[in-house]
Amino acid sequence: MKDPYLLVLFYSASGNVRGLAHAIANGAEYEGLPTKLRTVNRISREGDEIGEEIICTKEELVNCSGLALGSPTRFGSMAAPLKYFLDQTGDLWSNNALENKPGIAFTSTGSMHGGQELTIMNLITFMFHHGMLILGSPYSIKEMHSTKGGGTPYGPSSVSGNQTNLTNDEKIIAEKSGGRIARFILNKHV
Repeated sequence: MKDPYLLVLFYSASGNVRGLAHAIANGAEYEGLPTKLRTVNRISREGDEIGEEIICTKEELVNCSGLALGSPTRFGSMAAPLKYFLDQTGDLWSNNALENKPGIAFTSTGSMHGGQELTIMNLITFMFHHGMLILGSPYSIKEMHSTKGGGTPYGPSSVSGNQTNLTNDEKIIAEKSGGRIARFILNKHV
């Protein structure tokens, strides 16, 4: 059996999705699960820098023990670079390569009511089609009751506005969601 790990696969434009990705990874690693932070290629010559993250391979997707999938919101949907990568996984779908793996989704929007939940549902739809098991962010995370921005029961999120940093509530929700999927993967009490 391969060593378990959580694949945190994301595309980030302004850095907020990257912040959520790192918080999710921190939460998983706190629970003892190794993580791999990965991104996808841009699909145009113009755009934001990818950062220091490594480009994801399909092999890493197949071999992961669980998937945290994140994207900025673009008019209620995921960003094109991530969609382009995911659209190339038909062979994995036909071989049930991701079936029964747990997954969570996360996003960042520029404004409140900017399509967070719809984007997360788009990401989750990909996971459902691959037969994955979906975990959200439960209300037992106390910050779900106090957040004034991001954080939904469907998954961690951020409302960036003009900020480039997560709020404390957004960060904690992401960390605890990362810990939750790690416990699920490691067969601990969720």
